[in-house]
Amino acid sequence: METDSFAPGASDVIRARFRMALSPDLWIHEVSTAFPDATLRLLTGVPVDDRALELGEVRAADATAVAEAIRTHRDVSAYETVYADTRRVIGRYEADEKGLYEFLWDSSLPPEFPILVEDGEMEFDLTATREQFEAFGATLDERGRPYDLLSLVHTTDRETLLTDRQRECLTVAHRQGYFDVPRACTLAEVADTLGVDTSTASETIRRAVDRVVGRFLLDSE
Repeated sequence: METDSFAPGASDVIRARFRMALSPDLWIHEVSTAFPDATLRLLTGVPVDDRALELGEVRAADATAVAEAIRTHRDVSAYETVYADTRRVIGRYEADEKGLYEFLWDSSLPPEFPILVEDGEMEFDLTATREQFEAFGATLDERGRPYDLLSLVHTTDRETLLTDRQRECLTVAHRQGYFDVPRACTLAEVADTLGVDTSTASETIRRAVDRVVGRFLLDSE
């Protein structure tokens, strides 16, 4: 993983977004490939012994069917539905999938949630110093795990960090009138322009707005 175009510094921060194929032996790979049009979001997860305690969300045309496939999977236990409607289900459960986090823990970097899973692949964000970022890349290389680096932003200010994708989403949403009152376009139209699904567009815009508002409030103080 190369970052030679950036000059190292003590306060340097790198924020990156990765896409990585899931190991076929994980239950979430099996479920997500069985329902390739569904979006699974791991909202939080904590490895405990040989299992993981997780809060996960399903978004699909028939979210109930996907949630049922998760609940009845042999590697999932103690499934409890927290919220459900026809297109969205949130559940709390235990799962045998510590391998999903091991490569992050091995590089001393906790996972950043939510982790997005679609059709056997996961996307996640990583914020690290240059040294931590390079160590993470070395861990991936040593394990022979293929990945795509979707975006990378280098900054010396943690509070003003916006990824290129976040900036693009905000720009498109603003240009099309998504923030107008009343709105001049729908989230689906913004997502279509960006070439992503609505859940991805919504999450990216939410993260970007949160950072912009947070910086504004910080500056005001």
